[in-house]
Amino acid sequence: MATQQATPPNNMWATWHLYWRMTRPGFLSITAVGCALGLVSAAACGCGFDWVRASITVLLALLAHAGANVLNDYCDELNGADAANTGALLPFTGGSRFIQNGHVSAQDTHRWAFTLLGISALGGMWLALQSGGGLLLVGLAGMAFAWAYSAPPFKLMSRGLGELTVALAWWLVVIGADYSQRGHFFIIPAYVGVSFALLISNILLINGLPDAPSDASVGKRTLATRMTPKGLACVYLLIVLCAHAWVIIGVWLLIPPASALWALITLPTGLLASWQLYKHAQTPAVNLRPAIVLTIVTANLHGVALAISMLLPHL
Repeated sequence: MATQQATPPNNMWATWHLYWRMTRPGFLSITAVGCALGLVSAAACGCGFDWVRASITVLLALLAHAGANVLNDYCDELNGADAANTGALLPFTGGSRFIQNGHVSAQDTHRWAFTLLGISALGGMWLALQSGGGLLLVGLAGMAFAWAYSAPPFKLMSRGLGELTVALAWWLVVIGADYSQRGHFFIIPAYVGVSFALLISNILLINGLPDAPSDASVGKRTLATRMTPKGLACVYLLIVLCAHAWVIIGVWLLIPPASALWALITLPTGLLASWQLYKHAQTPAVNLRPAIVLTIVTANLHGVALAISMLLPHL
């Protein structure tokens, strides 16, 4: 499928609406939830709560996530993965497709990605000055993951490391949000962030299945292209089980409060998504949409449940 020549919008409102949609805003909720989990973790420990720093933390994290989404679209245009994709389950897989449909040029996509990432980086430096130097390390690592996920020379997604990269990035979102309030690293956000990050990695894992044929055709060797569909479904189930077992072990070790067991509310949705994935793994372009939706719901709901559980002992 050839990329059409870009036809720019005819007014400023249409332009900004297009640029907003390029960020794939429907996926940004997981970053807001990750920030909420980290912020609540700090507040629940009696570290106080600075609304200005909290608001800026969320905004900068959302800008970084949006920039990474746009950068991924640019890189997938360069490698041909999105242009070759005829089996995408929009809006979940196959990129935003604004370049391929002629709504925006690859060059404008590139500039927009670096504008978003640049603002996030500059704001992050200011926030680190207010919160402590450790936050700068978290931000630098997050930016490195955003770049290395899609862009050469690393192209971690194309090396079968995309899921690990995403898990680490959203683990850092939880840790960084907590740090922005607490001013130092702490075990509780680092621990509770793991199960949330694991379930987010499953979003990438399942989304890779409909895109696997087109990705493989252009040499983009994602994890979905390296495994059989049934094998990928088994890995997905293992991640669901490990994420929820991690919560139980943490409560047993007295790391998060016992109320964290409320996060097990997402085990049924995770298992249902696992069953749907296993059942329809051979026909992902036709039947996988419900499992993808359940996967996104599971990750978001798990983070929300963990955040609420941090507050319950103090109500």
